[in-house]
Amino acid sequence: MDNLNSPQSNNAEALCFPEEGAEIGALLQTALMNQSPLGHPSQWSDCLKNLIATALPVHAQIVVFWGPQFIALYNDAYAPSIGDKHPGALGRPAIENWGELWDDLEPLLQGVRDTGKTFSAKDRPFYIKRFGAGETVYFNVSYSAVREADGSIGGVLCIVTETTERVQFERRQAFLIELGRTLPSTSDPCAIERHVLSRLRGELAVQHIALIGIDDDGSHLKTLPADPNDSSSEIRHLPEWTDSMSADLRADRAVLHEIAASPIIPANTRMARYTVSRPSCTIYVPVVLHGKLEAVLNIQPSIKSTFGDHELDLAQEAAKQAWLWINQARAERALRDLNESLEQRVVTMLAQREKALAQLHESRKMEMVGQLSGGVAHDFNNLLTPIMASLELVRRRVEDPRSTKLLDSAMLAADRARTLVGRLLTFARRQTLVPEAIRLEGLVAELKDLIERSLGPMIVVEVDIPDSLPAVFVDPHQLELAILNLTVNARDALEEGGRVKISARADSLKTRTGNHVRLTVSDNGCGMSEDTLKHCVEPFYSTKGVGKGTGLGLSMVQGLALQSGGEFDIRSKPGQGTEVTLWLPVASSPVMQAESRAPETPLLKGSVHVLLVDDEDLVRDSTAHLLQDLGYQVTEAPSAAVALDLFDAGLRPDVLVTDYVMADITGVQLARQIRQRINNLPILIITGYTNAKPVPTDDFEVLAKPFRRQDIASRLANLVQGSA
Repeated sequence: MDNLNSPQSNNAEALCFPEEGAEIGALLQTALMNQSPLGHPSQWSDCLKNLIATALPVHAQIVVFWGPQFIALYNDAYAPSIGDKHPGALGRPAIENWGELWDDLEPLLQGVRDTGKTFSAKDRPFYIKRFGAGETVYFNVSYSAVREADGSIGGVLCIVTETTERVQFERRQAFLIELGRTLPSTSDPCAIERHVLSRLRGELAVQHIALIGIDDDGSHLKTLPADPNDSSSEIRHLPEWTDSMSADLRADRAVLHEIAASPIIPANTRMARYTVSRPSCTIYVPVVLHGKLEAVLNIQPSIKSTFGDHELDLAQEAAKQAWLWINQARAERALRDLNESLEQRVVTMLAQREKALAQLHESRKMEMVGQLSGGVAHDFNNLLTPIMASLELVRRRVEDPRSTKLLDSAMLAADRARTLVGRLLTFARRQTLVPEAIRLEGLVAELKDLIERSLGPMIVVEVDIPDSLPAVFVDPHQLELAILNLTVNARDALEEGGRVKISARADSLKTRTGNHVRLTVSDNGCGMSEDTLKHCVEPFYSTKGVGKGTGLGLSMVQGLALQSGGEFDIRSKPGQGTEVTLWLPVASSPVMQAESRAPETPLLKGSVHVLLVDDEDLVRDSTAHLLQDLGYQVTEAPSAAVALDLFDAGLRPDVLVTDYVMADITGVQLARQIRQRINNLPILIITGYTNAKPVPTDDFEVLAKPFRRQDIASRLANLVQGSA
């Protein structure tokens, strides 16, 4: 038996097939052709021999279907277009190798054979299996009849050109153009993603599709299935992938992962046609932009579907375009959000600026009023000091009942004036406070009876102050006055009766350091309008009738809270009542028990020499008379310079009493210079205009103007006895 692959040398010369087309020519001269229905080429008709000899060297794709069985003969150029059908299709009936498209191809060939008319078409689709998987391919075709010497039709000459890549490229471009044309007008990345994936899923006819964003560290960011109701688009996160899969994706190579078959089939250059027969098959298509893996398109093809070069290219181009659109939408949204944020920030900053300017204006106005009030109060105190001293001196010498009554009325008026000046100084935060550790529950309990009598029987007073609250550091007399002011204001807002509540709780402040206690006085009265609330703490502002208030109550309360190191707040709504809150600092020292307080100091007897320094003649003169009436020996000095000259001349008083504000130097500066001369000399500074003790580290005693006879007597007695 002859070797099927050995050429029939005795016929080779007779055939004289050209060297070009040598592969097919060689195959035609092997024993393989002995098994063909056509037999060995030596047995062919001269027409067929000449036709094949002419077709073999041609670079165009040529196939001849000969005889009624359409035996296939083709040249080297045509062989690649049928893939793995070659060389088995050579010399065999077409139906044996083109069975999948025979219903389409056979009528065309038979029509040419029967009629002798040429059939031609451009981009004619054919479904063919040529790489193990079915796919639709496209050809430009020209089928014409080949006649034998007797004029009968021996076969069909097919000259074809495969246009699959061009057709698929044009279709991809058309799809991408249509995809962009139908892109929703939105800056929502999710809407764009859903639109692209939905169209791509339909175009590729796949089962599931999703786009995975990849973070800089290679971790999975987000998975969005094409169908929002699709719950089966579970996707592997990158950390679960193998190193080779990640490497392929980062190198812009698609990866086909088939669990039941080979674990990983990378598409190193072009993806081989692959028939997906299991739903566990997943194709990962990378989206690489500027050399960086930005996302991965996850595709799960339908069972028995085909996914080849065209589908891969389409998926990759659509995914890249989609990712660009998504990034653009994210950038536009970020820009829009930034613009909106900037606009809002500008609006907020302008509003804050206007508010700050208003607050600055209000602050400057209040500062100016405070300075004016403080200055006026200082002058008033200097005037009240000699008035009250003179009234007390005269009162001690007059025994006539009528004159005594007149003097008592004058003294009462002077006391009221002193209280009013104290309110002015408190508003200006220049009142001399004498803070100490006190317990609010005890202070309010002592005041409750007075408050209830002041408010009347139609108003219920409630007190809610726990015994466990820490003590606060505040001037008790000023706090009592503040609470009385607030409850009287509440009474005026409760014309038909109601409730006034005084409560306290431990609290903290963001604007102040240390611990604080929140003291609140509230009522359920008529409340205040926004305009009234805005101006209620301004000095001299009052909604009461003429002669029914000074307008200093709330400003005094605010001044007390701020000067004590706390805060002040007032809230009110028409018909709902008013709530005033003071934050007071917690005391660091223990509360002095009543039984441990020093008894009232008796007046000194005997000769005590006082050097009195004040540049106001009326104040100095009246104070000197008051001291002399108390039994002191007094030397007067109209200025600090005169006082220093007296010391330098040898004067050695037992105690120094000096005004704080003087033309040349302050009383504190004078006291310091004198302390350098006499280290342990008792010193008392009297003032109508101070912020507190002049220097916290100094041990100078301070007495506020105007003062009563008993006030200066007790203070001097304590000083002199303390230095003895």
